[in-house]
Amino acid sequence: MSSTRHRSTHVVLNQASPRVDVDEYALNPALQEAVAVFSPHARVERFHEIGRHVGTEQYQHDAELANTLTPVHRAHDRWGNRVDEIEFHPAYHRIMEYSVSRGLHTSAWADPGPGANVERAVGFMLVSQIEAGHGCPLSMTHAVVPSLRLSPELAAEWEPALLSTVYDPELRDPATKSGVLFGMAMTEKQGGSDVRANTTTAEPVDDGDCHVLRGHKWFCSAPQSDAFLVLAQAPAGLSCFLVPRVLPGGEQNPFLVQRLKDKLGNKSNASSEVEFDGTLGWMVGEPGRGVRTIIEMVGRTRLDCVLGAAAGMRQGVAEAAWHARHRAAFGATLVDQPAMAAVLADLQLEAEAATWTALRLASAYDDDEFAPYRRLATAVAKYWICKRGPNHAYESLECLGGNGYTESFPLARRYREQPVLAVWEGSGNVIALDVLRAMAREPESVAAFDAELAAQLGGHELYDRHVERVRALIGRAAADPGAAPGIARRLVEAMALAQQGAVLLAHAPAPVAEAFCLARLGDDRSAEYGALPDGVDIDALVARA
Repeated sequence: MSSTRHRSTHVVLNQASPRVDVDEYALNPALQEAVAVFSPHARVERFHEIGRHVGTEQYQHDAELANTLTPVHRAHDRWGNRVDEIEFHPAYHRIMEYSVSRGLHTSAWADPGPGANVERAVGFMLVSQIEAGHGCPLSMTHAVVPSLRLSPELAAEWEPALLSTVYDPELRDPATKSGVLFGMAMTEKQGGSDVRANTTTAEPVDDGDCHVLRGHKWFCSAPQSDAFLVLAQAPAGLSCFLVPRVLPGGEQNPFLVQRLKDKLGNKSNASSEVEFDGTLGWMVGEPGRGVRTIIEMVGRTRLDCVLGAAAGMRQGVAEAAWHARHRAAFGATLVDQPAMAAVLADLQLEAEAATWTALRLASAYDDDEFAPYRRLATAVAKYWICKRGPNHAYESLECLGGNGYTESFPLARRYREQPVLAVWEGSGNVIALDVLRAMAREPESVAAFDAELAAQLGGHELYDRHVERVRALIGRAAADPGAAPGIARRLVEAMALAQQGAVLLAHAPAPVAEAFCLARLGDDRSAEYGALPDGVDIDALVARA
């Protein structure tokens, strides 16, 4: 009987090695270049430290655990007492502790000055690139500060712990805590983004700022937080309230979590429905001016949506390029195959445009001179960059083939993650209509936005022609406000592309700006990734991926 040589069937060949132990900041040239422009005196070693930390195998494993062993709501303790606790896996707490310790929630408020919002944005993007869900409580805690400052007594009470870099997830008397986090509860089932349709009521106690709230919130983000900003109908109209989970002295405030939302993605982040029944809240801002009170907060959370979407694009193209550089097919490494190179170049172009735009926006929050610009520009960028995120994630996933479609690789999670950024803080139509509202009510925002575009006229023929189209659409909307909603999406898309073109022409390397004008502003532009027109320097873009 003849013998046969044993051969293993499980020798691993032609697979990319794990993408771990990397410095995500060092590998992201667009982010580094944008920092040099918008915060030239930043301590970049901090970004390298964050980049190395999130690039470790342990951090990536924690991100996986936090999204597979998801939050659990415990309504009652073993004796039947109502506790409404949200239990998280230790991996989530490790991720949160790191981000809070680096000030990625409130550092721009704790240490204000030139570049403060840019530097906070960079750190936020680096951690969000690997684990997106915990960005929600970071973002809300960052965004509540300007609203809270409309009531100086409340701000003085809460700000020291808000600005702290101590992560303390235990729910107890806030006066005993060194660090706190904030959430928000705005929308109701019958209104959604139309918060003026809210029915939650707030009755004053002893004619003071304290009110008793009763009602139901359809979406309450991060219900494990120490306190929340809540919109409710007071005697003077829709008003904003600070609602703590635990009252001064240690008594639990009635904050009844009905259930956690079972979401498409964003699994590490607890989202919930809550009921208020005799719940105490303290008015923030003026009575009847609840929307005005939260407007600055909304702008900042929308900015964080842009940051998160850009970070997701960076993860997508970075993982796709890593795979392509380590995988061969049909006689050549994938990255050297012209069809794959064109896709990678296009994905990188999208990620670069998002990154440059995100940091330009963040810089506008460092200088109130740009307040009119950021009012319009934030909404425009939020609409477009967040809307582009899901398709970018899909195309990046496809670059990995079957591996990309498995939960063992991070792009399946990213594919589910990106849509929430297009929905949170206003989905497409809401944002587009808000742009029209800002244009009509705050004409100075249109002038500031146009000035940003005008500064780059003459830099590229395709850009100049596109700005002409944008101005024509703005004029058309202004001339017929009743018909403007019908072209709102087309208008905002055109504005967003002009916004990205302006920042790239002003600051990005020439091959990137040229590629953007050819691929995104030309008459032959395609919605399909990889269908780049002649003249795009594909090799230069792939080298930056």
